[in-house]
Amino acid sequence: MTPETEVLDAVRAFNRFYTARIGVLEEGLLDSPYSLTEARVLYEIAHRPSVTAADLARDLGLDPGYLSRLLKKFTAQGLIDRRKSPEDARQHLLALTEAGRAVVEPLEAQSRAEVAALLAPLSPPDRAKLLTALKTVQSLLTPGAQAGPVVLRPHRPGDLGWVIQRQTLLYAHEYGWDGSFEAMVAEIAARFITNFQPDKEACWMAERDGEILGSVMLVESAPGIAQLRMLYVEARARGLGVGAKLVAACDHFARQAGYRAIRLWTNANLLSARRLYEAAGYRLIESEPYQGFGQSLVGETWEKTL
Repeated sequence: MTPETEVLDAVRAFNRFYTARIGVLEEGLLDSPYSLTEARVLYEIAHRPSVTAADLARDLGLDPGYLSRLLKKFTAQGLIDRRKSPEDARQHLLALTEAGRAVVEPLEAQSRAEVAALLAPLSPPDRAKLLTALKTVQSLLTPGAQAGPVVLRPHRPGDLGWVIQRQTLLYAHEYGWDGSFEAMVAEIAARFITNFQPDKEACWMAERDGEILGSVMLVESAPGIAQLRMLYVEARARGLGVGAKLVAACDHFARQAGYRAIRLWTNANLLSARRLYEAAGYRLIESEPYQGFGQSLVGETWEKTL
């Protein structure tokens, strides 16, 4: 099976699963006399001021002739009003009547209740995962969709476990580092959580549209000296300025907390990270060969005076 066939089959399988799960295959949506298409058209009219038939046909991908028949049916049933557009007499603006609202509002309430029941068994972390996945699918399948900005937020429970896994996988894949690297970052994360000093230390997660793209933490190394640790950027997020944003957050926090310098330890083969540190004003103060993570490496200490 080719990768293209695998994706195609997976999407079709999901479509079959989801349409059956939410009951859209039933003759009437939500036990109503209206089909899914009819209910969607009424929903759009209810929630879009000054909408026209042309707008609906374009945005919903409906055949104009089929849509025209639906609108005539709704007009005959007293569910919608049609009035000429003041801007273009050839177009008619559509709006729900009181009878139309009496149809749509119970459908919306029932739909929300059914989705709430669908989500009820999910834990908060699983709901967050679902939300991120839904946003990702919508973004990927929307032509010309613009991703939101990269934002930083403080760490939450569960974040550092995620970081340990993602950072370990990345360095194993790209540099061949072994499990001892995972042990090291797990120890760093555990010490941070156990000894966290909010006035002197911080951890940031970089997100875009709810998806984590990277992280960094700043800890106290010695009186007056902060240490930047575990800077990480997802491979797919490179080039978005995520690393620079995270390093700048450390700089700003360290100044506010009264540190006089920031230090960090990295490896000579992490070229992108080294360029980032140099651009941010860090200077290399020490380097030393060592055996670690199953490799022959050169460890480096960098420092920035604030």
